[in-house]
Amino acid sequence: MSDVTDHPLREIRLAVIGTGVMGEAMMAGLVDRRLVDAARVVCSHPRAERRDALVAAHGVGVTADNAAAASTADIVLLAVKPQMLAPVLAELRGTLREDQLVVSVIAGASTHALATNLQHPAVVRTMPNTPAQIGQGVTVWFATDSVDERGRARVRAMLSALGREFEVHDERQVAMATAVSGTGPTYVFLFIEALTDAAVHLGFPRHVARELVLDTMSGSAEFALRSGRHVAELRDMVTSPGGTSAEALYELEKGRLRTVVSDAVWAAFERTLQLEARLEGTDTEKDQRRRR
Repeated sequence: MSDVTDHPLREIRLAVIGTGVMGEAMMAGLVDRRLVDAARVVCSHPRAERRDALVAAHGVGVTADNAAAASTADIVLLAVKPQMLAPVLAELRGTLREDQLVVSVIAGASTHALATNLQHPAVVRTMPNTPAQIGQGVTVWFATDSVDERGRARVRAMLSALGREFEVHDERQVAMATAVSGTGPTYVFLFIEALTDAAVHLGFPRHVARELVLDTMSGSAEFALRSGRHVAELRDMVTSPGGTSAEALYELEKGRLRTVVSDAVWAAFERTLQLEARLEGTDTEKDQRRRR
């Protein structure tokens, strides 16, 4: 069994560019598990108070200079907001060494746009989700041909610290994952909120309703995962003819729940493609119509 000394991330230097919520979650997952030494991490952020908070919480190095943060790193993690990406890429353009690996968590940022604007071919595009903050996330990722097997091993090790990871060989599937697993917690949180409100309407105190709903959601998901059965089969197990589940399902189907969910996922996917097109310097037909 391998120990940490054999780990793919052993002795690497990490730069986190734009250390927001997701950037900090990824960095903390690596530092807390002692996969990366905090002394070998540099985080960039424009606000001094944010930099001070990162030092206090994790003991990492900090700077306001993105190019300086990236200069000594083996892996450069791009975690800025999409609207801030263009000026950050301009700062980093032409400064990266051939042996450096760029890993992006930015929604809508294609590897083509990143590689072209950075003048650097070794790029990995990832789509993590918010449960990564507690090590229960899922991340879909795609690497360009310039990323060698050592680079891929490092990416797997990084993303495994956040939960499960899936490498895909069609970059379009990362955009698809943005609409499913990336945005998915939003759908789940909305359903939790709606079910909690319904429980309060029935008469439960809100704190009790919240616990009932959260335990039901987490238990059901874990049951589905462990059983290995199709969820339709699990649903049939608790749906008795003429029973309460059958009555509730009738109302959900009458309200077009499946169609609304499908429409929401497609809307998120189309928005991802719009962001990609904008970063590529082109507009989708939908974007063009919106601007008229």
